[in-house]
Amino acid sequence: MTGIGRVLVIVYAVMALAATGRSLVQIIRRFDEAPLAYTLSALAAVVYILATLALIKAGRPGWYTVAWVAIAFEMVGVLVVGTLSLTAPALFGHDSVWSYFGMGYLFIPLVLPVCGLWWLRTHRPGASA
Repeated sequence: MTGIGRVLVIVYAVMALAATGRSLVQIIRRFDEAPLAYTLSALAAVVYILATLALIKAGRPGWYTVAWVAIAFEMVGVLVVGTLSLTAPALFGHDSVWSYFGMGYLFIPLVLPVCGLWWLRTHRPGASA
């Protein structure tokens, strides 16, 4: 993997580390304050880890599909949680990684799945043959 694909994997890996760290601290320290928000942060961490691995292995059978599913799920999650955090903020108690469309992460959670889906679409395994 080279070029934009490599940058995409690096950004996904950084988001995986950030979301994992954030969710672990939140769950350990104060899960009872906002269980939904902190569970969503943990879910985002799992999705970022899975997307990172799937993008790295996207040329292998099955992993390309896993990457599509993980990144599409991420996109839906960001849009749903982002919308709900604006329309029903009391539902969450505290922010999650995807709250306000990832505003706490400079909107990277909103832009990243768009880039990921674009990259997957333009780099299908065997398409260059």
